[in-house]
Amino acid sequence: MSDHHTYKKVELVGSSTSSIEDAINNALTEASKSIKYMEWFEVTETRGHIRDGKAAHFQVTLKVGFRIASS
Repeated sequence: MSDHHTYKKVELVGSSTSSIEDAINNALTEASKSIKYMEWFEVTETRGHIRDGKAAHFQVTLKVGFRIASS
């Protein structure tokens, strides 16, 4: 086992009609199907769609860090 880790970042956009938290979790759930060793995320943008004067849809851009398998 190595005494250091190397990471890579990818950008994801998650969406939800329920909440910002659901938008984040939707993105992470889908990404975890193909990206191994995800360890952290940071929210870089938050957007929403307005319908009838209320928030109707949430969209969140995330940077997700995952560890390179051999590090």
